[in-house]
Amino acid sequence: MSIEIILNGDMYFGDVKGMIPHGKGKYTWSDGTVYEGCWEEGKMTGDGRITWSSGVSYEGDFSGGYLDGFGKLTKPDGSIYVGSWRFNNQHGIGRKQYSNSDIYDGSWKEGVHEGNGKYAWCNGNMYIGNWKGGSMCGRGVMKWMNGDLFDGHWLNGYRQGSGVYRFEDGSYYFGMWTKGLKDGQGMFYPARSRSHSQSSRSLGKKKVLISPNSSFRSERFKDMKRSISRSLSEKISIGLFNNSGRISSKRVSLDEDGGIGDPAFDNTDILSNEGESEGDDNVTDVCEREYIQGVLIKEMSKSYAGSSYKREQRKFQMKEMKKKPSLDIFAGHKSYYLMLNLQLGIRYTVGKITPVPLREVRHSDFGPRARLRMYFSRKGSQLTPSHSSVDFYWKDYCPMVFRNLRELFKLDAADYMMSICGDDGLRELSSPGKSGSIFYLSHDDRFVIKTLRTSELQVLLKMLPSYYNHVRAHDNTLITKFYGLHEITLRGGKKVEFVVMGNMFYTELRIHRRYDLKGSHQGRSTNKDDITEGTTLKDLDLAYDFHMDKSLRDALFKQLYQDCMFLESQRIIDYSLLLGLHFRAPKHLKGHLVPPDAFHRPHKTPADDSSTCHMDLSIPPKGLLLVTHEPSSVDTAPGPHSRGCTMRAYSVGDKEVDLLLPGTARLRVQLGVNMPAQANHKVSQEVSGSQEAELFEVYDVVLYLGIIDILQEYNMRKKIEHAFKSVRHDPVSISVADPKFYSKRFFSFLEKIFPADM
Repeated sequence: MSIEIILNGDMYFGDVKGMIPHGKGKYTWSDGTVYEGCWEEGKMTGDGRITWSSGVSYEGDFSGGYLDGFGKLTKPDGSIYVGSWRFNNQHGIGRKQYSNSDIYDGSWKEGVHEGNGKYAWCNGNMYIGNWKGGSMCGRGVMKWMNGDLFDGHWLNGYRQGSGVYRFEDGSYYFGMWTKGLKDGQGMFYPARSRSHSQSSRSLGKKKVLISPNSSFRSERFKDMKRSISRSLSEKISIGLFNNSGRISSKRVSLDEDGGIGDPAFDNTDILSNEGESEGDDNVTDVCEREYIQGVLIKEMSKSYAGSSYKREQRKFQMKEMKKKPSLDIFAGHKSYYLMLNLQLGIRYTVGKITPVPLREVRHSDFGPRARLRMYFSRKGSQLTPSHSSVDFYWKDYCPMVFRNLRELFKLDAADYMMSICGDDGLRELSSPGKSGSIFYLSHDDRFVIKTLRTSELQVLLKMLPSYYNHVRAHDNTLITKFYGLHEITLRGGKKVEFVVMGNMFYTELRIHRRYDLKGSHQGRSTNKDDITEGTTLKDLDLAYDFHMDKSLRDALFKQLYQDCMFLESQRIIDYSLLLGLHFRAPKHLKGHLVPPDAFHRPHKTPADDSSTCHMDLSIPPKGLLLVTHEPSSVDTAPGPHSRGCTMRAYSVGDKEVDLLLPGTARLRVQLGVNMPAQANHKVSQEVSGSQEAELFEVYDVVLYLGIIDILQEYNMRKKIEHAFKSVRHDPVSISVADPKFYSKRFFSFLEKIFPADM
């Protein structure tokens, strides 16, 4: 039975149940908003249509008073969304045409682009790939209307990480990007003798290939069910869709009504066509280049003829494929079950030990017998959850000691579990160490998990009491931070031992160079053909010395001496200083170099120029600046490798300091973390068969460093190795040596590469 109900100026006419709208009916609010459709116990549920007083209308599914299910939203400005909804937000698969005729077709999450999607700008530019939080993030392909194409990785709307930029004329550049600027090593291959039109046609025909689940068709919506019921709220807010706002135009960002800022401006850092041989069809110059924040600092030109050019292209492409520093672990991957077991075990261990009241460690807390052991069946038990991995035994060594170490390192238990055991999983580093160990990286890059040999596990258990006392006595110790020691036993008796460590290179800055320094010479160089962006170089590869603030250097060597004495007392050898360098582009270049986008820029119409003239395409400010420490201006949370005090600088009146990177960040300076220095480099000479030029001799750098690989004891096997190698090589030059000599040589070598300023 249909009746009319009037309440506080609102009016309802339709079916009721006990004077509550139920069935079909029409509700008119006092401000002019009208809903006509299905009701269930006073809430809009089922098919219906609502038109707000602003002119916005929605037709589709409702549940519990919310837009929920499948529906079409139309705005007066002409923008239209057709797709899935949840809790009044676009959520799921959907297609939106913006008021400026831009179109997004793909996955949404809580009102923003999230997942795989395709965005087509009204001027013809197109992006297909991954999104996160409304910005291009992950793997994706961007094609500009002029035929240029970028295939690679993105972060927050910027090109970030590895990728290839293919130009309309057929030339292309393989390399690395940071926030849209070239940053790192890369290779430029100019177009060959083909005509410009031929290049354009071939590029236009080239297919863009990404993962199979990355394509989207609006036809999918025709097959979607239009009746999805969920529990939602009482009444739709009239101002539901008024929360739009444009993000900074410097990156590709979401605007609710106007679409996404066209990244046509993002043709920055495009290489010039210089080096292409126009008069000789058989000879092509290829440029191997290195950039720092968009500034070219090193270039090596090589000439190739005929088929050798194509071979070199294939060689570099294979090199780029191998360059990826880490691999996501997915179902079916050989390490997938190992990762699941590790996450299950750590979640169990931390969850079990954390509620226990914190106390001082005892002698009984150390040693191989101080352990927790648990069987994880796939079916689960009263103590363990069911899981999708294989059955395994879990052993957690010295749980109370490592619980206290995590507290000592100021690590929150919940953050630790979320970092390692979160849904995003772990990544396996693609380049295992010389020992054959497997390395995993947590999804947020905070922790490194390394498989151990049984001998290494025994050394760690033996030295753990002394290690515990050392790190407790020295907040600024540079020695590796250990967070847990575990063992997994699989069916058949195979054992895998792990240690969880802090990542010394956990930083928002790009690490341009990595060095593993022991102080020895024999075998301590890297084959040039094997060097890539992520290669860890060795002692003889280091062509820099570093000059630091006097107070910073004094504190560094005071701690290095204490750490070396500790390792010597434990008869440990083969340890290294892991050194990471973040280079800043020479600050004087801003007046000498044109902006990076001035090279090989596509033709723009006056209209295009006017749309991008407000955008900052200049080289960002460079250099380093030490300023007085302000806790409110920097992140003071302890990192996975640092927990010590803020460092003092002699140049700032021996006050605690922060490192200011103009245009980039302000960072807290700690021992081994965010340490500023000046790197002096000798200019390279001509290399046979090529022209190599190191363009600058002095760089501002930010240093990240720590002592790693501290689990090798000087045992009988190492003594025999030392005796054998001493016959063939100079005993001073070989890595293996007596612990006392090793620490002295190690410390002396570091004094040479970090010389004291007179």
